[in-house]
Amino acid sequence: METTNGKRRRDNRAVRDYIRTIVDFPHEGILFRDVTTLFADARGFRMAVDQLLAAYAGEDIDKVVGLEARGFILGGAVAHQLSVGFVPIRKKGKLPGAVISQAYALEYGEAVMEIHDDALRPGERVLIVDDLLATGGTAAAGISLCERLGAEVVGCAFVIELPELGGRAVLEGLGQEVHALTSFEGA
Repeated sequence: METTNGKRRRDNRAVRDYIRTIVDFPHEGILFRDVTTLFADARGFRMAVDQLLAAYAGEDIDKVVGLEARGFILGGAVAHQLSVGFVPIRKKGKLPGAVISQAYALEYGEAVMEIHDDALRPGERVLIVDDLLATGGTAAAGISLCERLGAEVVGCAFVIELPELGGRAVLEGLGQEVHALTSFEGA
């Protein structure tokens, strides 16, 4: 609620209203959807976390897995609200200790994600969280890593989906439930 002349008025903004678009970042022709403005606003951030949780009400979830890097912020908050552990999936070379790796295709090459080899136990039910679903490559790599450790992925939750890039179809093709709070046209 915001105040005007000492009177409270209802704030009817939706999650997408807290997300800014930066034109031509990281290069010309890209419309970058910046969630840092969402994170910086207490009401917007709380709304996003609550809405991510609502989609999985009643699900038995043992761990939340966050994809580097903004998925750490969201995933940590979701794990806290669920009172479950949080597991990061990071870019290659960022985790200490023994890891397993998964390569995946990018628009401009290949990348590798890693998870500690003891981060999940067989049979644990996990929710994968990230800020953005574009082509689905990062999330698909995350799903593969979790499943290789014997965990069951119960869903993939995102703040933003870019539908024209086809990520939802990729993840649903892997048998995953996909939940996104908002979508934006344009890459």
